[in-house]
Amino acid sequence: MAEIKQVLMPDIGDSKDVPVIEVMVKAGDTVKAEQSLLTLETDKATMDVPAPFDGVVKSVSVKVGDKISEGALILLMETSTAETPAVVSPPTTSAPVKEAANPAAATPVTAPAATPIVTPTGFQSSPTGKAHAQIFVKAALAQPQGGSGGGGLQVSAMPVVDFSRYGVIETKQLSRIKKLSGANLHRNWVSIPHITQHDEADITEMEVFRKELGEEYSKQGIKITPLAFLLKAVVIAMQQYPNFNSSLDASGENLVLKKYFHIGVAVDTPDGLMVPVLRDVDQKGMVQLAKELGEISAKAREKKLPATAMQGGCFTISSLGGIGGTAFTPIINAPEVAILGVSKASIKPVFKEGEFVPRLMLPLSLSYDHRVIDGAEAVHFTSYLGKVLSDVRRLVL
Repeated sequence: MAEIKQVLMPDIGDSKDVPVIEVMVKAGDTVKAEQSLLTLETDKATMDVPAPFDGVVKSVSVKVGDKISEGALILLMETSTAETPAVVSPPTTSAPVKEAANPAAATPVTAPAATPIVTPTGFQSSPTGKAHAQIFVKAALAQPQGGSGGGGLQVSAMPVVDFSRYGVIETKQLSRIKKLSGANLHRNWVSIPHITQHDEADITEMEVFRKELGEEYSKQGIKITPLAFLLKAVVIAMQQYPNFNSSLDASGENLVLKKYFHIGVAVDTPDGLMVPVLRDVDQKGMVQLAKELGEISAKAREKKLPATAMQGGCFTISSLGGIGGTAFTPIINAPEVAILGVSKASIKPVFKEGEFVPRLMLPLSLSYDHRVIDGAEAVHFTSYLGKVLSDVRRLVL
């Protein structure tokens, strides 16, 4: 028997008033379960909202440009499956929507409801208390450029250059993920005093053990990567130095110390960088972490991550070890206070017990918020992290 059911906006974590950038169905359309109904744009990525069941669309309650939150009515659907719940499953990350020919028409513009305020932490907020990080840079640049009273960034606007005067050019639009993450990266870079501490860890024994584990668990389809060891080692170092597991509150005068250990891992996808979060790393073994890491990375690349999977991180690891490089400066993922960059390990001569011996050395680049962490504490952290990585027995203490 046919039944009309509501399809409601699911829980997508802390995001509210999320803009609708594409509606993919209309009244009369027949849809299948998991088929995309509409696309949303959060401050981290674009997200597809899938259909919860098969049916026929009777009416659509949202349009492009609307802002919706959890529980909002998306559409009415006629279905013959009476048992199916009328709430959609969590939305998944989606490939960027194809841009229109006119870039200005293709980019949604969101105007703040009131004069923006730049808070001490660098986030833009409105009198309602809602953060609008994407327009922070515009708001800050709009502040007075001179004087010492300053809430502005004290920088001049970027010059407008006609590059075609100098030769042939091609204009290519950024993916939506890069546009969104770019605004956040810019905000983080200009509002946080970054310092980067570089160090090396001797992972010779760790690599031997990792390969042994890899052979043991390869038949189960679990790939044991160095990142699994890094996840565990970072948490051990954070337990030793709790300031690395903290955030400044909105006033910038108090430190919020966290008792949980959720670690974000930067994943390179075809559409840009995403940072899924592994939860309760302190309570899991390396094999379980390796398994979860493989699963969550695959979901990120397949655009199947719900927004909640990228929230709540305490610390981030960005590994370029599979590509190369010797060092870099990773940008802190606010409101976290530190991020660890990892480059490619290489064999180097190390002086031990009166002679030079070949050791596998892993370059570490720790960027930290100098308002919270001083240089000495950062050196202690990287030194301790290197000690843990150099002796795998410490990973089980």
